[in-house]
Amino acid sequence: MRYVNKAALNKVTRPLFRWLPGFGVVVHRGRRSGREYQTPVNVFPRADDRYVMALTYGPDTDWVQNVLAADGCELLTAGSRIELAAPRLFQDATRQEIRPVERSVLGLLHVNDFLELHVVPYA
Repeated sequence: MRYVNKAALNKVTRPLFRWLPGFGVVVHRGRRSGREYQTPVNVFPRADDRYVMALTYGPDTDWVQNVLAADGCELLTAGSRIELAAPRLFQDATRQEIRPVERSVLGLLHVNDFLELHVVPYA
């Protein structure tokens, strides 16, 4: 399913995910190619200038590894472009960092891996 999403479904959902609540598009560069990629994600803004992303396919996906290697990315969400840095992987079987509805759905899918990033303040 991961490859179907990467090849086809991501192209369809990417424009919608920039605007839908609970979703966003991570803009990142390939570790080896340097090419820019855009990956749709479930994203949860937190009150303390950080974002948490559910890693539906786990922490070993290309986009996660690219973000970790670059020490950040950009996020397109709610019509905004946000620069993020200081990525941190974590596991949380209780899914306390996300809203109750998504917590239930991701629980059914056994999603316990998350990526946290902090907003880069403007200079």
